Amino acid sequence: MIFRRLLPVAVIAVAAAGFLALKASRPAPPQVEARERVWRIESRRVAPGEARPNLVVYGRVEAPDRLRAAAPVGGRILQVAVRDGQAVAAGRLLARLDPGDLLPRVERARAEVERERIRHRHDLEAVVEERRLRELAAAGVERVSRLKKAQLGAESALDQAREALARARLAVTQREQSLAEHPARLAQLQANLAEAERDAARGEIHAPFAGRVAGVEVAAGDQVQPGQVLLSLYAADDLFLRARVPVDYAAELRRALAAGDGLTAEAEYGERRVAAQLERIGGEADARGIDVLLRLIDGNDVPVGAFLAARLQRPIADDVIALPYSALHGGNRIYRIDAGRLASVPVTRVGERRDGDEVRVLLRAPALAAGSEVMVTHLPNAIDGLAVEALTR
Repeated sequence: MIFRRLLPVAVIAVAAAGFLALKASRPAPPQVEARERVWRIESRRVAPGEARPNLVVYGRVEAPDRLRAAAPVGGRILQVAVRDGQAVAAGRLLARLDPGDLLPRVERARAEVERERIRHRHDLEAVVEERRLRELAAAGVERVSRLKKAQLGAESALDQAREALARARLAVTQREQSLAEHPARLAQLQANLAEAERDAARGEIHAPFAGRVAGVEVAAGDQVQPGQVLLSLYAADDLFLRARVPVDYAAELRRALAAGDGLTAEAEYGERRVAAQLERIGGEADARGIDVLLRLIDGNDVPVGAFLAARLQRPIADDVIALPYSALHGGNRIYRIDAGRLASVPVTRVGERRDGDEVRVLLRAPALAAGSEVMVTHLPNAIDGLAVEALTR
């Protein structure tokens, strides 16, 4: 009985001794060494210098020299010789009105002028006779008056003679007034004739300059009213891009124009780039900004009204560095690499510049020495003292 009771105790003791022996004979674990994580980044050496910032603007193409050809008088369209978007040379026939609606006015005006000249010749001949009749009437009044004084004539005869003299004087006065008014009447009628001839000449509408047809609003056979627009034409070699820029940039752009600094721009039209140059700045601004007008240099094929994006040059900025946007952290700092660790440097944004397909931000960092190595990888967890391994580009 005693053996049976001690047997479990002996088994447990042997097992415990075996466990302790195994634990004592196990190999010692390797010692763990704590290492700091090193972040692999890209870097670039920079030196402050001069650079020309760019400004992206958006606007529509417009043409200051735009002709809106209108009908001089009411009539029927006989011919429309052009179509929308067609390029035309100076002097090209654009449209023609039916001459039957224009020539009768010319003939009527010419007839009025000839009638006035005939009337003037008649007045010159008639005034001579009417003056002679006035003299005869005056002599008649004198003769009847002598007879009346001699008591050989009646009072009624004297009244009749005086009435005849008054009529003769009135006729002469009216005739002389007609002669005096002849130059004015003739000038007015000749002006009417010139106006009718001008309208007849305008019945054939020709292009006053080389350009492109913006739109045709009538067709052959249409009846038009005086002043109705028939078509519009603009000079394709004199196009402008009207765009808006923030008011903050207006002052520096004006100074550049006054100094003769030709600020250029590059607009995108489809797959082609169109060169432009800043011509002038608008005189009125609002909450959206102020207008600038960029003359398109080689935009003959750009239609009026097209909406374009352009990259406008700004005046040259000095003491700036150009970095990719990935180098900028928090909008106001970059990181310099000192002995494998990051050190923040405060910066001020001056603008941006496109180098080929890459857009770089221009920064001014007074505390950054020339030749410094700067991180261009964007690290969301970047802080001062962070260990990095730089791959210089």
